[in-house]
Amino acid sequence: MHGDLKNSRFLVIGGSSGIGLAVAMAATNAGAAVTIASRSRAKLDSALADSRLTARGRQLDIIDHPAVESFFADEAAWDHVVVSAAQTTSGPVRKLGLSEARDTMDSKFWGAYHVARSAKFREHGSLCLISGFRGVRPSANTVLQGAVNAALEALARGLALELAPIRVNVVSPGLIATPLWAGMAETEREGMFTSAAERLPLRRIGQSSDVANAVLFLASSPFSTGSTVVVDGGGIIAA
Repeated sequence: MHGDLKNSRFLVIGGSSGIGLAVAMAATNAGAAVTIASRSRAKLDSALADSRLTARGRQLDIIDHPAVESFFADEAAWDHVVVSAAQTTSGPVRKLGLSEARDTMDSKFWGAYHVARSAKFREHGSLCLISGFRGVRPSANTVLQGAVNAALEALARGLALELAPIRVNVVSPGLIATPLWAGMAETEREGMFTSAAERLPLRRIGQSSDVANAVLFLASSPFSTGSTVVVDGGGIIAA
C-alpha cells in the first residue's frame, strides 16, 4: 500500500509515544528510513528500545526556535516530516490560566510553525500536521484547543501554497486512546471511552494506528495538498 515510501527519509516529531510513535511504526513497516524526535530523552530511549521500530532518535524541543533551526541545518533534506508533538491544556477560557493557555499555543501552533519555517525538503516532499476535530466541532471546555486546531489547519492550507510543490496536509483525529489519558483512574478513563463510543456512528473510539494510516496515506498520495483528513469515528457528524 505504501511502497513508494521505501527508503524515504521520514521524520516524526513527537514520535516517541502515542500517535507519533504509531506513525513511526507504520513508516518503518513501509520501509522508510525513520527518525523520531522528542524533547524527552527518556521517552526516546523507551521508544527506540522497541524491536519493532527501526529508527534514529534525536532530542528536540520545537518550542525552541533556534534549536529547531539548528536541528534542520545539521540534517539532510527530508522526504516527509510529521509534527505530532504537542502538550495542550483544556478548560473554560475564563478559568484556564493565561500562562497555560499561551503554553498550549506555543506547543501546538508555534512549534509546528517553527518546523514549517526551518525544515528542508526533498523535491516532492511533504509536511503533515496533526490537529483535532474540535477545530470544527468545539465544546464549552475545549475552546482554546478548538481554536489552536483551526489555526493549524489554516496554516497548512496557506503553507500548501507558499511551499508548493512541497505538499502540506493535516490529519484531524477525534478521541484517540493514547498515553495522554494515562493520568486518569482506569475506571474513569474506561467510562469516558465507553460513553464517547456510544455517541459515535462507529461505536468505538480511535486507536493511534487509525491516525497513522491517514498520515501515511497523505505521505504517499502525490496529488493531495492543502487537505485535512478527519479521523474521528464520525464525531463531527454525531448528534
